[in-house]
Amino acid sequence: MKPFSLLVALLLTLFASAQNDTTYVLRPDRVFDGETMHTGWIVVIRGNTILQAGNMQVKPAQPARVIELPGKTLMPGLIEGHAHLFLHPYNETSWNDQVLRESRAERIARAVVHAERTLRAGFTTVRDLGTEGAAWDDAGLKAAIEKGIVPGPRMIIATRAIVAKGAYGPNLKNADIDLPQGAAEVSGAEEMRREVRDQIARGADLIKVYADYRSGLNGKAVPTLSEEEIRMAVETANGTGRPVVAHAATNEGMLRAIRAGVSTIEHGDEGTYETFVEMKKRGIALCPTLAAGDATAQYGGWKKGTDPEPARIRTKRESFAAALKAGVTICMGGDVGVFAHGDNARELELMAAAGMKTLDILRSATSVNADVFGWTDRIGRIRPGLLADLVAIDGNPEADIRAVRQVRLVIKNGQLR
Repeated sequence: MKPFSLLVALLLTLFASAQNDTTYVLRPDRVFDGETMHTGWIVVIRGNTILQAGNMQVKPAQPARVIELPGKTLMPGLIEGHAHLFLHPYNETSWNDQVLRESRAERIARAVVHAERTLRAGFTTVRDLGTEGAAWDDAGLKAAIEKGIVPGPRMIIATRAIVAKGAYGPNLKNADIDLPQGAAEVSGAEEMRREVRDQIARGADLIKVYADYRSGLNGKAVPTLSEEEIRMAVETANGTGRPVVAHAATNEGMLRAIRAGVSTIEHGDEGTYETFVEMKKRGIALCPTLAAGDATAQYGGWKKGTDPEPARIRTKRESFAAALKAGVTICMGGDVGVFAHGDNARELELMAAAGMKTLDILRSATSVNADVFGWTDRIGRIRPGLLADLVAIDGNPEADIRAVRQVRLVIKNGQLR
């Protein structure tokens, strides 16, 4: 039996046979605690909680089973900041056909598979930013995971994204056909207020709005929602303790969302240095989704590594560099669903290729995302009192970010997954 298989078999036996009050001592080569990389540390867990973390002189408060993890780095469970579990790669099926031709039952079945793949890739939490035509089915999937019916990560859900009337899709350019839409349409501040309240009633943890979209002539991205409409979403959602996040690729769309008070900008493709400075000043984070642009460019025929960079890729690289220079808070989120679920590490690799330091990338995927999403007191760090969401990987991701793909152990809520 291979060493990895032997380790998994041993751990499955231990976790399956143990009572909930069993204390475990995990002893890896390295521990990334969400902020800093340490050697010579152990992590002690009991039930679903981290009890202790520190150097090997730390003595567990009670008898414990020791699990050796040689060659491994132990980290907090990774947090995917921008996912669509109800989508699958566009080179398999176009977005339009997923929304129009796939039944809700098929899309739910796919989402269940996607959730498990995400968890097995070491991502124990996802922020799912819209079902894209699958109504409020993310609320049902979240409940099924929480009840233990199906395996999957913790879910922070947006239910249906909110768009300006006529600005989204599917759109077959036929005025006689009233097509189902991939998001909820509004026109005016009062409609926005009603829609936000409806989303909250149906289980939304946050509200997602589209500040702009490719609805201009010839498919050009243009601002869609007014600043007043976005501000109404923020006022209504924030009044219930929920944040608003904004899809914004154009600089003007970003500025409208920033002035309206959103918590994160998703994409930010055309953002300028000055705009990112304003985001930093206001405490608004950027979720860059480098992997989505990389994937769609390749679906469109770009031969990466051979062909020159398309203008869109070049613009994205330049805007990400401007965001780093401005010091804006960077969330890790790839827009997974545009590309394959379980390949979430692609975003971390592209962040490194674009010049972000590996330790900062690891922070973005753990403690930074936890802080920005309001989960600081539960996940994102290896710290006493937090939930035992942990992942062990082969190698040292600080030295080579690609190590995050070498997942060998996933623990969610104190249970081996």
